[in-house]
Amino acid sequence: MQRRYRVVIAKPGLDGHDRGAKVIARALRDAGFEVVYTGLFQTPESVAEAALQEDADAVGLSLLSGAHLTLVPRVVDELRRRGLGDVLVFVGGIIPDDDVPALRGHGVAEVFTPGAPLPTITGWLEAALDAREAEPAT
Repeated sequence: MQRRYRVVIAKPGLDGHDRGAKVIARALRDAGFEVVYTGLFQTPESVAEAALQEDADAVGLSLLSGAHLTLVPRVVDELRRRGLGDVLVFVGGIIPDDDVPALRGHGVAEVFTPGAPLPTITGWLEAALDAREAEPAT
């Protein structure tokens, strides 16, 4: 890890199941990331504002409600409105394979579904952020 990256983990929408988000938050913390967990029932605006206030390198969104095609694009749009288009967005939860291309098309870097090994997630995030860090500034 080139430096200690800051990651905001959020639960947008009305989904009240946060065990997965907490597991990911802990795995990321144990892997050396600085993690901010926003808690349940976040709006897209509040997630983007947390990313801004916390100077986040990445935002992880956890969704189990089926509202991912509505909420994730709104979060990405809110990040862009705040000048945070370079913040890496990744998603986890119950995401049908058929919906992944739409999420990627809206700027999501990666989608993890139930059963994804924690080292795969933490390793991917570290590699993705290290690669972004190594890019020359424009």
